[in-house]
Amino acid sequence: MQENKLYEYAVIRIVPRVERQEFINAGILLFSKKQKYLNCRYELNEEKLRCLYAETDLAFIRQNLQSFEDIAHGRYNQSPIALLDMPERFRWLTATRSTVIQCSKVHPGLCIDEEETLQKLFDQYVS
Repeated sequence: MQENKLYEYAVIRIVPRVERQEFINAGILLFSKKQKYLNCRYELNEEKLRCLYAETDLAFIRQNLQSFEDIAHGRYNQSPIALLDMPERFRWLTATRSTVIQCSKVHPGLCIDEEETLQKLFDQYVS
């Protein structure tokens, strides 16, 4: 029998007008320290985003979502944050901020398969 493993996750949110605090869910970050696993999955729903704010800079948002993924995977693209160890990258990505891309609070859970759990969370909160 496979053992349940502790993981943490946060929902990536797009907040096009921070002062209004309206957002759409755009992705999931999932981290398991024991399994040395950190992954990010996102999808930009342009139609929903334009409903919140028609003048949203989609190219800027796409670029920043890609940066989230690059940092999560430790891919160095001019960001020293990507060089941090996995737990530090997760904590940096999920830190409270008042910007266009934010994360929910971090939530814990137990899983057997991180990839399957990431997809399940993505389907539940983003799709």
